Amino acid sequence: MDIMETIKNQIADNNVILYMKGSPDAPQCGFSMKASQAVMACGQRFAFVDVLTNPDIRANLPKYANWPTFPQLWVGGELIGGCDIITEMHEKGELKTAIDAAVPDEA
Repeated sequence: MDIMETIKNQIADNNVILYMKGSPDAPQCGFSMKASQAVMACGQRFAFVDVLTNPDIRANLPKYANWPTFPQLWVGGELIGGCDIITEMHEKGELKTAIDAAVPDEA
């Protein structure tokens, strides 16, 4: 499968996905740490992709998203943005609202 197709499928298949350096439990940069903490604080499960162990995604996601940096948070198939936007939205309570709206209620 083409890498752009893989990225497209990852975003389509996950209501909330964070492309970051490292993992939420072991972030590999300060920006990824702040972003993953903000997303975790919203209380919903989310997917993540470690761009350090996925060099093809690291190289191609900025082209796909037209967003040059990591982390990148996608909610409901839409790019939310990077660390500053994620942190700002979290502080205003907007991040939890967006994530809750994208995650279907468990039956």
